[in-house]
Formats: sequence, structure tokens, C-alpha cells
Amino acid sequence: MNQKTQTATNVLTLAVAPARVLRGVQILSQSGEEIAALGKRPLLVGGDRTLAVTLPVLQPVLEQQQLQIETANYGSDSSEATLVSLKQAVAAHQADLIIGAGGGKALDTAKLLAHHCNLPVVTIPTSAATCAAWTALSNIYTDDGGFLYDVSLSRCPDLVLLDYDLIQTAPQRTLVAGIGDALAKWYEASVSSAHSEDTLTIAAVQQARVLRDILFQKSVAALQAPGSAVWREVVDATVLLAGVIGGLGGAQCRTVAAHAVHNGLTHLHIHHSIHGEKVAYGILVQLRLEEMLQGNQLAATARQQLLKFYDEIGLPKTLHELDMGSITIEDLQRCVEIACDPKSDIHRLPFKVATEQLMAAMVSTTAPISSNSLNPPARMIPEEVTE
Repeated sequence: MNQKTQTATNVLTLAVAPARVLRGVQILSQSGEEIAALGKRPLLVGGDRTLAVTLPVLQPVLEQQQLQIETANYGSDSSEATLVSLKQAVAAHQADLIIGAGGGKALDTAKLLAHHCNLPVVTIPTSAATCAAWTALSNIYTDDGGFLYDVSLSRCPDLVLLDYDLIQTAPQRTLVAGIGDALAKWYEASVSSAHSEDTLTIAAVQQARVLRDILFQKSVAALQAPGSAVWREVVDATVLLAGVIGGLGGAQCRTVAAHAVHNGLTHLHIHHSIHGEKVAYGILVQLRLEEMLQGNQLAATARQQLLKFYDEIGLPKTLHELDMGSITIEDLQRCVEIACDPKSDIHRLPFKVATEQLMAAMVSTTAPISSNSLNPPARMIPEEVTE
């Protein structure tokens, strides 16, 4: 039987999951042997708060394993300049392992650093605000926080340490934001990939639906009882299950308009809101676009359902609630131009979006369902956006 040589066009490389995941209470204090199996000279990358919370627990554990640990502060953004500085720290310490501790930007920085240095990486999320601890993806920002691009990594982390005690030290707002970020998996994947015939993409879309249902059913109870069993289930959903969906579905399934809106908003350099809050608002914008440009009544109904849910758990519904109510029309125009850039994920929508249409959607996220709301004036600007 003749065997055909497989070509690059039919080779699909997926980074679906970390090699190992340890989750539970007091996981950091039990992680020494797992970390030691990956390296002897770890460089711990994090921010001020996360290093202060993580190092007192982690350092004695690693010293017991005779590991030589050094720390490096990533600053506040996963930027190209930060990466250059951290590479110097790797060389100075002769590190053979990267440990990232913190939120999404710290973990993205650690993963990308390990990728560039060809080193194993351990991720330690200190909040449930994103699924960055899981994924083979890093986002790159400017030094002042504007989104630039993302980088697909060769593999997911070698080890994820999900310590519920550590997660519980984060402000509750971070879990609320994580819920918003995770909800986007369904609203984006169902638009971009619902008609795919690829087996793993189908699985990713269905898992996104399951994730949405878990969050709808359990988020309110979880937020009322931090540390409880239902709280841990929601943490697992935002940190782990959300990551599974991105791994199975890939880029096409991962981000559409909601994340594109987030990316545009970051360039306004108003950083009162965090990633998942902007993404949650972006979901409403995406649904509004589906209403306006397709006359989609299901999208209108879904938006009203989300508005009620957002009120229950404290997610922002408008630019004003994102603390961006004082931005000018020029600011908003700049944001939508970035969100509609030719390389933007917004173009994974099954219809074209013009900048004036996106602007109209962004300022009408709480519009009531009516025949008129499906076709609003293209340049409708409410009072919250000023000249």
C-alpha cells in the first residue's frame, strides 16, 4: 500500500491542555516535588501583589526541594519591553524553569518568556479573572496597556497550580470579571463556529454552551459564598473549562466581536475596568450588532437575558459603567477603528460591520427590544458620550 507524505496543509497542531493540573486547597504548599521535576533554578515572574502573596508560601516549599529561586517583577503589562528585561533576568539567574504567578497579563508574560527561552513553565493563577493559566496563548500590549496582538505558543503550560486558598485572596470583582470573560466563549463561538463540521470544533462549541449554563446557574450562589463548593465550581469553570474550549476550538472559536471591542477599548488608556469587564460589555455590543444588522430576535432576547444577569452579579452594561462615560466622540471613533482593523477578530462575524455601525451598537447596549431598536440611526450617540 502506497503511503502519501503528509503535507503542511493537512497537519493540524493543537495545544489543548496543560501537561498536569493540580487543584485544591493549599496546593502551593504541596507542589514542591511537581515543580522540582521541571527544573532546579526557577525564575518566579509576577507583580508586586502576587509576589507578596505567593512567595512566602512557595519559597520554603522550593527550598525544601533544594531549588534556587529568584523573582522578577513583570511590571503591569505583558509588553515587548518587559519581555526583553525578563530575558535578561533569565540569563542572570541561569534559570531552567519559569513560574508565572498572577492574573492574565502576568501569566501571559511568563508563558511567552518560557516559549522564547525554550523552558518549561508553571502557571499559578492568583485570581479567577481569566483562563490564561491554561492556554497556549499570550497577549501582547503596549507599555501603557493598549492591546497589540496575540502569540500562539507551542504548548500549554507544563503545570498549572490552582490553589483555591490563593484564589480567594483576590477581590471578588476578579471572579465576576472572569465570569464575564468565560461567558464570551459561548456568544463568540456560537457565532463563528456553530456550523462547523469539524469534530473538535463541534465539541468546543457545545462545551461553551455547557460553560454558559453553569455560570448562569451557579454564579450568584458562588459569589454569595466565597470558598464554598459552588464557588470552587465557578472558579473551575472560569479558569479551567474556559481554557479547554479555546484549546479544542482554536483561534476561530476563541474570539470574535466581544474581544475585538475589548481590544479597541484598551487603547483609550482608561484602566478603571479590567479585562473580563470589557469583554462582558463587548458581548452586549456583539449581540446588538446581530440585532441591528441581521434583525436577529434571538440575539435581542439573549441580550435582555444578559442584562438581567449582569445586574445580579455586577458586570458593566454600558460605557458609563465601565467608567468611560466621559469619553469623547473622537475617543469612541478611535476605539471602533481599532476594533474594525482588517486583522481584527470582529471579522469572524458572518456579516460585515462598518465603524459607524459598531459605534451605534456600543452606545445602545441597554436598548429595549422593539421594532425600532433593530434598526437604530447609524450615528445614534447618547448623552454618555460627549463632544
